Amino acid sequence: MLLNCVVVDDESLAREVLESYLRRLDFVKSIRLFGNAREALAYLESHTADVLFLDIEMPGMNGIDFLKSLTHPPITVFTTAYRNYAFEGFELGVIDFLLKPIAYPRFLQATEKIRDFLALKEQNARLDDSLVASSTAETLPDSIFVKSGVQRIKLCFEDVTHIQGLKDYAIIYTNTSKIVIKGSIKAMLDIFPPGRFLRVHKSFIVAVSHITRIERNRLLLGSNQIPIGRNYKDEVEKVLLDHRR
Repeated sequence: MLLNCVVVDDESLAREVLESYLRRLDFVKSIRLFGNAREALAYLESHTADVLFLDIEMPGMNGIDFLKSLTHPPITVFTTAYRNYAFEGFELGVIDFLLKPIAYPRFLQATEKIRDFLALKEQNARLDDSLVASSTAETLPDSIFVKSGVQRIKLCFEDVTHIQGLKDYAIIYTNTSKIVIKGSIKAMLDIFPPGRFLRVHKSFIVAVSHITRIERNRLLLGSNQIPIGRNYKDEVEKVLLDHRR
């Protein structure tokens, strides 16, 4: 899939860097650069874009207000010099967060994440909650089936590390793979067993057994860093305390 990309940043050097990075990629079809959020907004009202690279601190209209104003926002990557915006970005459904100055290898990671999401999204996978496997009638279900095309794939709950909500989709992560399905993060709470899975953020559910460390505002699940939302922090600490007992 060839991508139409839009870059919105009031700093000319930042736009030039992202343009040079994007021109190295053979899957980028077009690049539009904007130094003004309102001009970019006018463009997106009448044109479609696949990917949006969006600065946050801009005069007139900041990136957060800009993204909120879009009826159908493209896949969005925040690009900013301010680390503290990462949590707000996840709440808005951005797929990644690049901290300036942006190194090319880190930029490539973001673009690969975008391509993975688009490729998995094309598979049209969905959870089939009519097919739930359990070991005995007395135990809680230990797996769910994911329907992708004509296939039904068994997904064991113990293999799932976390789930990320992204717009109208959810990305289910395991130690070895990931599956993108149509459905909200809230819908996932009705499928994955409570007690074993915990919502820790507006956009994240984690498997309690895979948590390796808790820090002030985030959880570590192996190499994965998951933000803890302000509204979920007390419940997270309570559940983890009970789990350790």
